[in-house]
Amino acid sequence: MSALLKAEGLSLRFGRVSALDDVAIAIWPGEVLAVVGESGSGKSTLLRVLSGQQLPEVGTIRFDGADIHAEGEAALRRLLRTDWGFVHQNPRDGLRMAISAGGNIGERLMSNGARHYGDIRAQAKDWLARVEIDPARIDELPRNFSGGMQQRLQIARTLVTRPRLVFMDEPTGGLDVSVQAKLLDMLRALARDLGLAIIIVTHDIAAARLLAHRIVVMRHGQVVEEGLTDRVLDDPQHPYTQLLVSSVLAA
Repeated sequence: MSALLKAEGLSLRFGRVSALDDVAIAIWPGEVLAVVGESGSGKSTLLRVLSGQQLPEVGTIRFDGADIHAEGEAALRRLLRTDWGFVHQNPRDGLRMAISAGGNIGERLMSNGARHYGDIRAQAKDWLARVEIDPARIDELPRNFSGGMQQRLQIARTLVTRPRLVFMDEPTGGLDVSVQAKLLDMLRALARDLGLAIIIVTHDIAAARLLAHRIVVMRHGQVVEEGLTDRVLDDPQHPYTQLLVSSVLAA
């Protein structure tokens, strides 16, 4: 089986700061890959570059074997509407706050060609139920929802078109512990049931352990360790990974 997305030699600088330094990363169909590291490690920059939101200075990114930058902006935007999805840390960045919950979900369906109002509304209700939002609230505005519900709505909006690869930037950030746990359980079930490939950026080692098959550890723009999640977290080899894991155990 070939990698679904493969990046090689990614480098990017902001002035004197090396945000990415010769980073290589790959993800396979149906795999959940966690990218972890402290603030400033380069993990969020890596996610933006992998998802086409930011250009690397050097390096290539291939999806299904094709260079994502070779076919131009229109092809990249089409990928983001169809085969890719992006879940933001702040759900307000991924939702249209002035339209209803159902409208948010339906909008992505319509961008993929759906036109039958009844079918769109039925799918919106189905996805609200999947993410544990009462379908009776389909006509409510997202601003009436709690932060955790807004995040679940953003996930429903992203997944309704069945993307093959989903990028997630700290999806549990800013939520209280009980809401985080519920959201992580939901994500794990959806990833398994839909066969999603997910690249999730997080500083939360516990979230990475729960969700990810493999883990990549970043520091100062470099990948310092990677491997199967249990192996990396139970027997970390790099001193920085050891520090990360020990800080969680001491908390």
